Amino acid sequence: MDKTTDKTHEKAMKTEEGSADVVHLTHLTNPESIYHLRLGFSSLASTPQSSKWYLYLMWPVTLWTSLMTWFYGKTFVLETNNFKMLNLQSWVIPRFHVQYVFKWQRETLNKFIEEAILEAELSGVKGDKLNKFGELYIKSYPQLKIKIVDGSSLVVAIVLNSIPKEDKTTQVLLCGKLTKISYAIVNALCERGTKVTTMYKDDYDNLQSKLSSESKKNLVFPGSYTAKIWLVGDQIKEAEQKKAPKGTLFIPFTQFPPKKLRKDCFYHTTPSMLAPSSLVNMHSCENWLPRRVMSAWRIAGILHALEGWNVNECGDFMFSIEKIWQASLHHGFRPLKINPLVN
Repeated sequence: MDKTTDKTHEKAMKTEEGSADVVHLTHLTNPESIYHLRLGFSSLASTPQSSKWYLYLMWPVTLWTSLMTWFYGKTFVLETNNFKMLNLQSWVIPRFHVQYVFKWQRETLNKFIEEAILEAELSGVKGDKLNKFGELYIKSYPQLKIKIVDGSSLVVAIVLNSIPKEDKTTQVLLCGKLTKISYAIVNALCERGTKVTTMYKDDYDNLQSKLSSESKKNLVFPGSYTAKIWLVGDQIKEAEQKKAPKGTLFIPFTQFPPKKLRKDCFYHTTPSMLAPSSLVNMHSCENWLPRRVMSAWRIAGILHALEGWNVNECGDFMFSIEKIWQASLHHGFRPLKINPLVN
């Protein structure tokens, strides 16, 4: 059903690794996620990632695959796409999300990422998109010609534009771990006059230190669980979700979605946009996102290459939120609308 012709598909698949203009660097989420890749089962890859009962029957294969990636894994090219004049590639680091939590795995993970960046540099890649902040690698290799983009500015822009405007929202509740992205979201909302509430004094103090004197009046502590718009970060507690009023809209600003504990509430997708039809060879889903929907972190690198922005976006630096939002719309990416009838 995809409009991409067989000829275009074959051309894209024959593209050499070294000819990529933009590289999206990602990793596996859990042991079963390998079945959802294009090299796994096409029937699973074409639908959003979710647990299937029959995958539990394949635990011997899953265990063997996990061990192979753990001890002998090497970064590999997952997908090749074409958009306008750019050749896009997704590279997978053979490590699972849980491994990023272990301190004793950091050296190995940093080595994988470092090797991928250097390989991209040698291959002549124009831009590299990292899921984690890439400031460490820029400092280690200041002579790098490629630019590292963590996509934080587009994430902020998508979250801000996901807040319903027709409801004239005047108050939101911020939950979860504070990050570079959450600081930027709170700052933008407070500047536009929206009240941002938090239930934790430490978070309030940290946020206050980042705001201008004029914006500080719109940051409220203690907050209230009665807000109908919740901005959700990592480590949100299940007990907090249960306190949300009926009809609450949860808007995550993280790469991983929160658990959907409430059937009487609505959950927005993680920051993402619908890809334009001219972006070809998109046959598989990106993790739990619907088909032809791309994460903000992935789109950001593409936009930087299209616009010729010769800057790194990583560490504490964040690109212009309004500029990258307008660029995304200009190049055909469209925001997702939550369907109140389907949750």
